[in-house]
Amino acid sequence: MAKVGVEQSLTNIQQALREKGYDVVELKQEADAKNCDCCVVTGLDSNVMGMQDTYTKGSVIDAAGMSADEVCREVENRVQ
Repeated sequence: MAKVGVEQSLTNIQQALREKGYDVVELKQEADAKNCDCCVVTGLDSNVMGMQDTYTKGSVIDAAGMSADEVCREVENRVQ
């Protein structure tokens, strides 16, 4: 199953993804995102200064305004 990085504050999404069998990793620092197939973030830490220095091969999902079920569906669509 895919490895999904999820921001620490999104505990309900972490739990929902684990229940669906995903390997969930908490995103505590930039290096945690490197080997993830997909990352889920809140969008609160937006790129204010226009500097893009974090690299991940997977796609990034902004979970702002989304339910845990909606995020799970989005993850499923992107990691296929």
